[in-house]
Amino acid sequence: MSDPANMLRGEVSLLIEGERIVLRPTFSALVAAEEELGSLFDLVERASRGQLKLGEIAVLFWHCIRDRPNHLTRDKLGTAIAALGLTGVTPSLKILLKQILQGQSPES
Repeated sequence: MSDPANMLRGEVSLLIEGERIVLRPTFSALVAAEEELGSLFDLVERASRGQLKLGEIAVLFWHCIRDRPNHLTRDKLGTAIAALGLTGVTPSLKILLKQILQGQSPES
């Protein structure tokens, strides 16, 4: 199990299949997500209009996983996100989107 999420670094945790997964929006993670999703600014805009797709959330989360367990696949992550529902993932998503817009704090 990895260390707990560090909010000063913009990290957030999410419970996936009984395991706490830490999401951290590093530069390299966001670049990888952007390669698949297109502009992160457009992603945030779609989210603000309620037009973000479940698959887009899964891609963003996938790339932001800090210490990805070997047994976790993208399919398992997507299934777990769907099982959590929008109310389960929205708090984590909001924090990641805020980090995308504002950047990380100097403590990161």
